[in-house]
Amino acid sequence: MKNEISAVLMNAAEVKALQNEVGHDTLMGKTIATMKKDVDAFMALDYDVPGHGEAGGYEHNRHKQNYNFMNLAGRLYLVTQEEKYARFVAELLTLYADKYLQFDFHIQKNTNPTGRLFHQILNEHMWLMYASLAYSCVEDFMSITEREHVVNNLFQPMLEMFTVKYAHDFDRIHNHGMWAVAAVGICGLAIGKREYLDMSVFGLKNYEASKKEMGEGGFLAQIAQLFAPSGYYMEGPYYHRFAIRPLCVFAEVLYRHMPELDIYNFKDKVIGNTVQALLATAYPNGEFPALNDASHTMGITDMGVQVAVSLYSKHYGLDDNLLGMAKIQNQVWMHACGLELSRAFAKAQAERPNDIGLPFFPSVELNEGPEGHNGAQGFIRMQDDNKDVFQLVMNYGQHGMGHGHFDTLGITYFNRGQEVLREYGFGRWVNVEPKFGGRYLDENKSYARQTIAHNAVTIDEKCQNNFDADRADTVHGLPHFFKVDDAKVNGMSAFANDHYDGFDMQRSVFMLKLDELEAPLLLDLYRLTAEDEKTHQFDYSHQYEGQIVRTNFDYKAHQELDALGNNFGYQHLWNVASGDVKGTALVSWLQNNIYYTWLGASSDHDGEVIFTRSGANDPSFNLRSEPAFILRTKGQSSLFASVLETHGYFNEEFEQSVNARGQVQDIRVIAHDQIGSIVEIETEKSMVTFMVSNQLAATEITSHQVSVDDNTYQWNGFYSLKVQVK
Repeated sequence: MKNEISAVLMNAAEVKALQNEVGHDTLMGKTIATMKKDVDAFMALDYDVPGHGEAGGYEHNRHKQNYNFMNLAGRLYLVTQEEKYARFVAELLTLYADKYLQFDFHIQKNTNPTGRLFHQILNEHMWLMYASLAYSCVEDFMSITEREHVVNNLFQPMLEMFTVKYAHDFDRIHNHGMWAVAAVGICGLAIGKREYLDMSVFGLKNYEASKKEMGEGGFLAQIAQLFAPSGYYMEGPYYHRFAIRPLCVFAEVLYRHMPELDIYNFKDKVIGNTVQALLATAYPNGEFPALNDASHTMGITDMGVQVAVSLYSKHYGLDDNLLGMAKIQNQVWMHACGLELSRAFAKAQAERPNDIGLPFFPSVELNEGPEGHNGAQGFIRMQDDNKDVFQLVMNYGQHGMGHGHFDTLGITYFNRGQEVLREYGFGRWVNVEPKFGGRYLDENKSYARQTIAHNAVTIDEKCQNNFDADRADTVHGLPHFFKVDDAKVNGMSAFANDHYDGFDMQRSVFMLKLDELEAPLLLDLYRLTAEDEKTHQFDYSHQYEGQIVRTNFDYKAHQELDALGNNFGYQHLWNVASGDVKGTALVSWLQNNIYYTWLGASSDHDGEVIFTRSGANDPSFNLRSEPAFILRTKGQSSLFASVLETHGYFNEEFEQSVNARGQVQDIRVIAHDQIGSIVEIETEKSMVTFMVSNQLAATEITSHQVSVDDNTYQWNGFYSLKVQVK
């Protein structure tokens, strides 16, 4: 082995610095030790380069393990100087080179093109990126014959497949395209064929035209179009943390091998912005809200996020939130960027050992679209007196392409360490091979993506945009206001006027701090206006978890269950129970050890509450069985008004229950028109009047006046809160 050795991602000096971390009790030292333990355990197994298998099956997972551990072993070879790691990479790559061209392409089972190793070419892109990084670390260890065999029978056929056979996928502006350009560019560098780097950066068309500028495809086009100026990724946090891996790794490669791009300052530092945007979406427990297709378990400990936090620390600077992230992750990227973060963490820990807390990102509105004009995603955070973080999320942005859900103006709500108004997420069992090979299930379309599966209003039992993804991609929400500078009121409001034909919709959601309540109160105002004069059905849905404790209306539990409807997700909902409501409805439930009480009313006054559970028309048991309740009313132009109170505590072990009923007693719709909406909230000790603007063009100083009966309500700005003690 050479005394000085480097790779695509690290130079000799950086390798030396990492070598000095071995055996130390730093984040980097612990990361190296963990990686070494994991790689050693995998290397103890026999080599296996299997043939075809189902997505999520043994073959799929073994190929994935092979590329992951080759990637780690390559860097461990540099850091530890132990030749066993180089030998492992070299021998496994040689086995792949022996077999790769003998494998035929997988049989295509969905819309994604297939590879020779995986059921979809995306996974082959991932394999190539990591295998190329590993190769660049051990190239000097391999003989000329071994290198030529791997290049000619493995890497070169892959490069041709990605850029010729699947050229249409290569220039696709999508997370798949991000992986494609990163894999091809890094592989081209690793094997000394820099032309593939140009293809990857500028796109195939520009490469063929000898243009070294941003084209229709390529990495520059990817980061220019997929990420808004705010950094938000249109497919949502789940796919953002997936796309952030190739983005950060390839950006670091370009920083080193194409310095003329000044990649970290490209498009007003969009790479730094998108890392911050991803981190800013997370719930207080570190998990990401399940916006669009997503699981409930993906969070900031994901490897892609670890790479992103380390990279940001090196190139954009550190703050306490990043140190808090590193504390949760408890490891860093095994790279020079990770070493920067490790050193900063050690310094902060020595100087203020008790002051590195969990990250607390401020409230933020993240605009969407390449120029930031396609709506936004709102994230409001407020703390109670015990510093517990309450987080409210509302979607009023873009559809999210092929992974988008039809839930514009949908919300989720988190406090006390749990998601309270919940998001179903995707209909998929990742890597559970018997469940359609771990791929997206049919129920993802027939239920999970439908409007009724979200915390939103469904009109006439239909889905937003009539479940037409192409149509949904042409419309977006319209931000009204986002106000978080008031200690008593934080709120946001937006319109969605193109998502149901003939309807305008507006939702305004707030967290209110009332002195008599132990926690912020969620206030939700959802207004619907029809162009015609017909009577329409409005279903105001709430996805919750827990045990119903009480209601203020009588309901009938149905002994024989029927589906709630026959299309647009309704066919998957059991009608479990229902009851008529006069005026305000109350539903209270216990989730783990916390009580929640919801009170809802409508300007249509009377309605029906329907308790549902997912699982109807699901013969393969693909859906999770989850409850919801719906306030159903009928009208022409309606305002739903509701509050959700967090209160009390239940300890099952000691059989103690405190404040199980809460203090909010009623909510009433006073008036609503094109100018504004007025509601009253009654608690045990006060009467709260809340007024909100319904004018899209309103500003901080706009005067509003709404008259009802003999009363006139006036206020300036977006909203007004008045509290009168009884």
